[in-house]
Amino acid sequence: METIIIETKNKMEKAVVNLENRFTTVRAGRANPGMLNRVMVDYYGAEAPIQNLANISVPDAQHLFIKPFDKGALKEIEKAINEANLGITPINNGEMIILTIPKLNEERRREYVKQIKNMGEEARVILRNSREYARNTIKKAELPEDETDNYYKEVQNLIDKYNKIVDEKTKSKEQELMNI
Repeated sequence: METIIIETKNKMEKAVVNLENRFTTVRAGRANPGMLNRVMVDYYGAEAPIQNLANISVPDAQHLFIKPFDKGALKEIEKAINEANLGITPINNGEMIILTIPKLNEERRREYVKQIKNMGEEARVILRNSREYARNTIKKAELPEDETDNYYKEVQNLIDKYNKIVDEKTKSKEQELMNI
C-alpha cells in the first residue's frame, strides 16, 4: 500500500509542476520566453517547438528577440506566432523577429486572472482524481479497518498539502498579474 501513497504523491507533484508550466504561458506585461512554449512551427513539413528552431532572448522587459538558427525559417516562425494568437504582432526585420509586449490594461489583467483561476481549478480536479484513485485502490485491498483509515488519512493529508500549494501558486500569479 505504500506504493499507492508514493504513486499518488508523484501524480500530485506532476499536477503542480504542470500548473507552473501553464502559468508561464500567461503573460504578466513583461517579456518572458515561456510565453512561446505552446508555439509550434511548421518546419519543412514537421511541427517543431519554436525553442528548437531559434534562440529566444529578452533584451528588456518589453521585448523578445527570436533569432532563428536557419534564416529560411523566419517566415514560418512569424506565421506560427500570428496563428498562436498571443495578442502580439511579430516584427520581422530580415534577421530576427521582434515581439513588443504591450502593457496590460485592467480588463486584460482580469481576463488573465480568470485564466489563472481556471488553471488552478483544473489542477485541483487532477488532485481530487488522484485522491479518488488512491482511495479506491486502498478499498479494493481489503485491509483491516484501522489500517484502511490510516491510509485514507495519509491520502487526505497529501491532497490537503497539494491543494494548499496550488492555492498559493495561483494567488501568487494573480498578484503578479494585478501589480501595475
